[in-house]
Amino acid sequence: MQRHVVVFARQPRLGTVKRRLARSIGDGAALAFYRATLATLVRRLGDDPRWRLHVAWTPQSARLFPRISALVQAPGDLGHRMAQFLDPHGPLPAGPTVIIGSDVPTLEAPHVWRAFRALGSADFVFGPAPDGGYWLVGAARRRAMPHGLFRNVRWSSADALNDSLASLPRGTARLLADRLDDVDDGDAYMRWRAGRRA
Repeated sequence: MQRHVVVFARQPRLGTVKRRLARSIGDGAALAFYRATLATLVRRLGDDPRWRLHVAWTPQSARLFPRISALVQAPGDLGHRMAQFLDPHGPLPAGPTVIIGSDVPTLEAPHVWRAFRALGSADFVFGPAPDGGYWLVGAARRRAMPHGLFRNVRWSSADALNDSLASLPRGTARLLADRLDDVDDGDAYMRWRAGRRA
């Protein structure tokens, strides 16, 4: 059965990406970071035979990576857009699926593979981030989408992961993947820069 990795991405245009980060480092630097990180993720993950890589764009498709499947995110909040691809009756063929952000510069293929391994015994997997959010969510897609998944999640907050876990029905098997830092703001950017220098 085919595994799917879906990278959530915005069209990389000045002033429309990484707005929280741009408040600290400026629109131009934020756009450069975003473009470089997205291209690096596609390069690291795109040729791996263990899965098929897709880039899910918003607000509309962009053809930056001609060899990679391009999808379009549905309208609605982040939870609705993610549920679209985690639903076994959604647009992707059958198979376990993980969604990752486009702003995780330390992400490597082994992190993704460990998340898929977790889905061998769990219905859902989450990759926690230090800020209380998460850089990855995945579903085995063996069962119907749980009613209320991602309902009442406080996105872009320290409660996003806990709220998402609380939205799963009781008894849903879930595991946590590796903890990685997604670069959402100036503090995370400085930690990443310091790590690169080290």
